Amino acid sequence: MLALAMLSACATATPYQPNIAVQPGRPVPGGFSEQRIEPERYRVSFAGNSLTSRETVESYLLYRAAELTQAQGFDWFTIADRQTDRKARAYVQTDPFYSAWYGSHFGHFAPSWSYYGHGHGWNNWGPHMGSPFLGNRMDIRTIEKFEATAEIVMRRGAKPADDPAAFDARAVLENLGPRIQRPAPRV
Repeated sequence: MLALAMLSACATATPYQPNIAVQPGRPVPGGFSEQRIEPERYRVSFAGNSLTSRETVESYLLYRAAELTQAQGFDWFTIADRQTDRKARAYVQTDPFYSAWYGSHFGHFAPSWSYYGHGHGWNNWGPHMGSPFLGNRMDIRTIEKFEATAEIVMRRGAKPADDPAAFDARAVLENLGPRIQRPAPRV
């Protein structure tokens, strides 16, 4: 049952949700968190899983910053510091159809073939020979996870028009809101 839950957790991108410790019944790890630094300054983060794109992680971070800004009674926020971390792992898997199927328990016993090479006569091939003809093949996969973090400073009144790091909280919520994927309701 636990394996099935873990498998289903890997099947969907991280939805817009609080990032709390993995609990039974929680479908997908990751989410948003925030920490108050000063009365008008917060550190906001969003962590995605391997199926969550960098763009989605950064959009969810901005959305959470806008929600937090309005919840604290402010109108707009500016980003004082921002970064997106990428964690990548490479997995190497050999192709099972072209490796030594019988393993080391059988010594050098493994299937081998003879083939006729035009102009070269008969040749032998076996998985231990290192021949490029049907040799061992590898599948290399890179799994990426992104986490975005920003320090925001919240303000009241009209957003300054000349500050590219300033965001109107209401406009961010209206523009990004339709793209926000929330967790499926529990049944």
